[in-house]
Amino acid sequence: MEFTTAQIAEWIEGEIIGDANTSVSGFGKIEEAGEGALTFLANEKYKVYLKDSKASVIIISENLTIPDKDARTFIRVKDAYAAMTRLLDLYKSLTQQKSGIEQPSSIHESAELGEDIYVGAFAYIGKNVKIGDNCKIYPHVFIDDNAVIGDNTVLYSGVKIYDNCVVGKSCIIHSGAIIGSDGFGFQPDQNGVFHKVQQVGNVVIGNQVEIGACCTIDRATMGSTTIEDGVKLDNQIQVAHNVVIGKNTVIAAQAGIAGSTKIGQNNMIGGQVGVAGHIKLGDFVHVQAQSGVNGNIADHSKLYGSPAMDASDFRKSYVYFRKLPELMNKLNQLDKKFNQERKNG
Repeated sequence: MEFTTAQIAEWIEGEIIGDANTSVSGFGKIEEAGEGALTFLANEKYKVYLKDSKASVIIISENLTIPDKDARTFIRVKDAYAAMTRLLDLYKSLTQQKSGIEQPSSIHESAELGEDIYVGAFAYIGKNVKIGDNCKIYPHVFIDDNAVIGDNTVLYSGVKIYDNCVVGKSCIIHSGAIIGSDGFGFQPDQNGVFHKVQQVGNVVIGNQVEIGACCTIDRATMGSTTIEDGVKLDNQIQVAHNVVIGKNTVIAAQAGIAGSTKIGQNNMIGGQVGVAGHIKLGDFVHVQAQSGVNGNIADHSKLYGSPAMDASDFRKSYVYFRKLPELMNKLNQLDKKFNQERKNG
């Protein structure tokens, strides 16, 4: 797929500096892009790569200067990063123009399919499933009975949607994600033998949610596990039964959220964070990577460590953690000196 500079500049409302007819057929990082590639420069620290970049067209932020007598073609915009993001969205939409129903696939006669959808080979769509308009259901997707998929949602290969779960509009769920598996509910008897507590709730996912590859979101014991609008989950995240994740929260890879915890809106949770069950995190909370959260957290808190504590306090304490061997050595010397002086009278 090939585009001219003039076409690109029109899409991102940019000013062309150079040849409007220069064509590109791909993207590349500024330090790696070759001829025929489009790249961007939005940050001053990457300007060192500009001189030797072989990219044919460079989108550049208006606050950065273009070298004198540079023969390459530039497109000047207010924010090059934002402009490139818009282009990537457009490119992705153009390269995903799949439609129709491939065979073999299994679609129950009671399922309701919207207009202009794509269903890949070996997909399974169960009883009373409702799928909205412009959805893309890639090969080997499993959608169980009574599930609902909103308009413009994409389910990549190998996604599993269990029965009665709801996925909103304009969502993206990546390969291997499982929505609605049983929560980890077991009750011990008097002999210490654990018996399964049946999980009869569901998962409700809002609009414009993105769920990374191999995430697992467990169905509620009763009621719903809820992922609100605008949430973004990285790969390999575990969300347990009856959890609520508030609007526009982002969570990095390998985090785990235990059962019945409520996470507020606009939170940022780092990779490998563990959050205990039955607690509440407020809004605009930041939790840094590998922290362990085991209690209720107020709005606008910034946490670090395990168990997590105020990030500023953790950094101050870490100075002493690193010096513990040195401090212990000094303490032992003082103790030895004290005992010697006491012995000498």
